[in-house]
Amino acid sequence: MALVLLLAGGLLALGALLGTPWSLRWAMLGVLWLAVTVLHLTLPDGSALRLATGGSAAPWLLLGGFGMVFLIYRQGLRWLRARAHPAAAMADTPKGSFSEAELERYARHIVLREVGGPGQKALKNARVLVIGAGGLGAPVMTYLAAAGVGTIGVVDDDLVDLSNLQRQVIHRDADIGVPKVRSAAAAIRAINPFVTVRPYQRRLTEDIAAQLFGDYDIILDGTDNFDTRYLVNRAAVAQRKPLISGALAQWEGQLSIFDPAQGAPCYECIFPTRPAEGLVPSCAEAGVMGPLPGVIGAMMAGEAIKLITGAGAPLRGTLLIYDGLYADARRMTLKPRADCAVCGTSAKETT
Repeated sequence: MALVLLLAGGLLALGALLGTPWSLRWAMLGVLWLAVTVLHLTLPDGSALRLATGGSAAPWLLLGGFGMVFLIYRQGLRWLRARAHPAAAMADTPKGSFSEAELERYARHIVLREVGGPGQKALKNARVLVIGAGGLGAPVMTYLAAAGVGTIGVVDDDLVDLSNLQRQVIHRDADIGVPKVRSAAAAIRAINPFVTVRPYQRRLTEDIAAQLFGDYDIILDGTDNFDTRYLVNRAAVAQRKPLISGALAQWEGQLSIFDPAQGAPCYECIFPTRPAEGLVPSCAEAGVMGPLPGVIGAMMAGEAIKLITGAGAPLRGTLLIYDGLYADARRMTLKPRADCAVCGTSAKETT
């Protein structure tokens, strides 16, 4: 038997030396096994060849059985991997239902009582628009994609800069100089190929906001300038869409859901006038702690998931303020203003 094992080792070494494919090397070993087994089954007891190769066919038949089990197991793994391949799975899965790969991917959501199968299906059918692919947009899109939100739109006209990478974790060093929406879209597809991502490489303006917002269920604002924030708020109120808004400054972040259609105030109810020029410095001027956008952005994504699935108590009419320097969080109750120029009584009368 040692002679046969020595011969098998020689065949493997020769195959490695010649660079032959593993499939051919296994085929050579299979031929050797078959030859030895046939010798044991055909030659009489006491034959010199039988004695030199173990004396009995039993160990060789047992070895062949183990080999067959291994090959069947290997083929089974390949079959399972092929079934779980995203492209094939998406092609074979009816719209609105889940492939086996998706069921496994979202298993930890589905076992949550507040989400379950219906909630995960709602996430799959949801359409969320993210304004800004920067510090807040990065974690928002990352977690929405991982959670299985079916369609994610992202609006931004900026390019990835080296200074962004300290906190905008959806972009990589290799993406410097690439439009942020393209970099983010590639990252989203890499996280979850079952998600549809729509990149809009442009600055949001009045003329496109209304039509764009009409295609989505929820708007998330992660921008860093007041002009865009007020524009996003007006368009969201006009389209009766809930707006999840976040903001950052140095070590502190805040978020809320502005949704007048459900009795909550809008952004302009709380911030009716822009702060004076230079009063609120930008992140470039004042700095921002790197993980802070991740904390606030993850909370924004969580609020979106709650709105979509109907779980828990979303932050409608509540402003959550997080202080990263002292690990403190506090909540403030917000009320609509009847005289609000966007969602107040006078505004409703003129629309």
